[in-house]
Amino acid sequence: MAPNAVEEAVQSNRPPSSSSGVFTPSQADEQWTPNTVQPEQNSPSPLPFFHLLERLKTTKREGWRRFGIDHGESIADHMYRMSIITLLCPASLSSTLDIPRCTKMALIHDMAESLVGDITPVDGVTKGEKSRRESETMEYICQGLLGGVGGGEAGRGMREVWREYEDGETRESMFVHDVDKIELLLQMLEYERSHHGRIELGEFSHVAKRIAMPEVQAWAAELLAEREGFWATLGGKPKGVGEVSEERRRLQEAYYAGHGHGEVNGANGTAS
Repeated sequence: MAPNAVEEAVQSNRPPSSSSGVFTPSQADEQWTPNTVQPEQNSPSPLPFFHLLERLKTTKREGWRRFGIDHGESIADHMYRMSIITLLCPASLSSTLDIPRCTKMALIHDMAESLVGDITPVDGVTKGEKSRRESETMEYICQGLLGGVGGGEAGRGMREVWREYEDGETRESMFVHDVDKIELLLQMLEYERSHHGRIELGEFSHVAKRIAMPEVQAWAAELLAEREGFWATLGGKPKGVGEVSEERRRLQEAYYAGHGHGEVNGANGTAS
């Protein structure tokens, strides 16, 4: 059987065609639905879902591309490090949280991007439309692809955890939102270092101001001090969000207002 459009894109490492359903900025005003891509549905096997997950391994986080980082982290890279970070939650915080649920949430929160793609604030898609696309995609994945697997229990559980993250009302979801931001800040500094200061990514630093929990705020402060030290070795000083254009700052603030990821994601102008 010939591969579908999504599989062809994965195998060739090129963008999927416009008919594949995966988001591109030119599709910002179109009536996108997850049914634009139709992997096998209602199968008793999880294999169609497993194949879909490869999209997370090969789809890049889009925010970095504007700076010429075309071979950067994938969505799966981002979620993997987030999941590990949850396991290193400080004791003062972990004692108040369900850490296994946080880890699961980190592994699931961007799953919809396997079909939706990584939509950023500059792509022309409102946060409401982004949320709609992701919600419909998670329904499609958890019910269409996983509804026939093991009675659908795993799919329902994934949908529930994803919804909890989107709503951002539980302490677990607030922690994972903070972890999402600290992971972005880590990657920001790592790209600046790996490019020896030839790339300056200060506009992403604004997410530090939206970290809610004191323990994660402490990580962010340590990281931003580390960034200051790196730029000092180059005889300079890092830029911050205050030096981003007013229009870009407006887009970012509107996109990232509130706790819910649906009101935002990934790297977020972040890459996610």
